Amino acid sequence: MLFILFSAFLEKVPNIFRYLTFRTMAALVTAFLISFSCGPAFIRYVKKYQKEGQPIRAEVPTHHSLEKKSTPTMGGGLLLMALTFSTMIWTDLQNKTIWIVLGIALFYGGIGFCDDFLKLSRRNTKGLRGIYKLLLQAASAFVAVHYAQTLWPESLVSHVTFPFFKNLLLDLSWAFPLFAAFVIVGASNAVNLTDGLDGLAIAPMIIGATCFGLISYLGGNAKFAVYLQIPFISGCGELCVLCGALVGAGLGFLWYNAPPAMIIMGDTGSLALGGAIGMISVITKHEIVLAIIGGLFVLETVSVIIQVGYFKLTKKRIFLMAPIHHHFEKKGWKEQTVMVRFWIISIMFALAGLSTLKLR
Repeated sequence: MLFILFSAFLEKVPNIFRYLTFRTMAALVTAFLISFSCGPAFIRYVKKYQKEGQPIRAEVPTHHSLEKKSTPTMGGGLLLMALTFSTMIWTDLQNKTIWIVLGIALFYGGIGFCDDFLKLSRRNTKGLRGIYKLLLQAASAFVAVHYAQTLWPESLVSHVTFPFFKNLLLDLSWAFPLFAAFVIVGASNAVNLTDGLDGLAIAPMIIGATCFGLISYLGGNAKFAVYLQIPFISGCGELCVLCGALVGAGLGFLWYNAPPAMIIMGDTGSLALGGAIGMISVITKHEIVLAIIGGLFVLETVSVIIQVGYFKLTKKRIFLMAPIHHHFEKKGWKEQTVMVRFWIISIMFALAGLSTLKLR
């Protein structure tokens, strides 16, 4: 927005506002200040209407029902507010990639809000029916992918790129929108499954957003893209600024979400942030790399799939409880121990994902 205002009212835009690096850091700081400063008022507001807090699943470790019973949810609203305002201020709003990613984040946030609202109003853990959530997520993902395809060169419109290989492209033809929608919806729900402990999901999201901020910056610069032999997507560098805003909003939220959490992200935040990072991976043509960088989210999702599938076949459980972070809680690990160790795992996955940019 500032870029457009300067362009409209000044003969020359100050050079500093042209630099992606400056605007990324400015977006990060702005989003952090919004999230951090508005946090107390936001928490007071939601507590006013959520006197009993988020309903807790009966099968989770006992301390959850004791310690988290009155903790309010829908903290994703704070995240989305900070992300949206900072993005609107510091990005070039004429860039279509910004609107695609922000649109997915806000729409998925709306789906999550409906789910959280139903859980609160019914006082149980059954919110919006799963099939409805998936249909809404898939439909909006198809629309977003359709618009994203208009931004890519013809040689990449229906192709999937692979890490570690210089020129390996897989043409999915008509099936590419199905694949891309699966990535976006899968990322959204993977983050949602991980969001079961205080601070567990938001820190890996911050790490992932940092990684994809760098990927966006490199992929949007022709010289860097050619040197690293990664897809060059014109205009996707602007997503670096949005990723900066996501990091800042996440850091401000983590201040209040760190154990013991004063507020929980809820589906409002987890679905939105997961969808946003999934959409960024699709636009930058790094869908496979997302599975590496977001390896923690993949592990959490796979643990649920294995648990459910194995139980249906044998009526027995592999894990004490799924997602897998609850398994370690059941084994006696403290919540803070699970959280920090999973953060370490997330950092290792992120470093492995970033290494694919050079190892080709």
